[in-house]
Amino acid sequence: MNTPVSFTTPNGEEMVLLSRSDYNMLIKQSELVEDLEDLLAVKAYESRVAAGEEERVPAEFVDRLINGEHPVRVWREFRGLSAKDLAAAAGISTAYISEIETGKKEGSISVLKAIARVLRLDLDDVVPTRDEAPAKDD
Repeated sequence: MNTPVSFTTPNGEEMVLLSRSDYNMLIKQSELVEDLEDLLAVKAYESRVAAGEEERVPAEFVDRLINGEHPVRVWREFRGLSAKDLAAAAGISTAYISEIETGKKEGSISVLKAIARVLRLDLDDVVPTRDEAPAKDD
């Protein structure tokens, strides 16, 4: 590396002047550090998956959530449960599950918590956002 030149501007800002080759080397090193950080993040994620702390969700299900399909239906199907099985495990009727999934009813907090528990999710995961919520039939 060449010796950088440092100086202070009239505004008091400290500046360093580098050769192009030194600058390019710093950029390359910065990119390598970013790559290493990415690799470490992937390894940490894979460790959490192996420990059962994270799970992989196929793109098909992610796309359905992004496209605004009701999260209860998407997660229920991802978990391989029928509406009847989910309803029984959550202690509610199958009709109520259907009404929640179609947007006819929002579902009480206690019911949504029960559904989230059965689906092994956080409450936020089963509540559609306002722009995702299915339109109610009049």
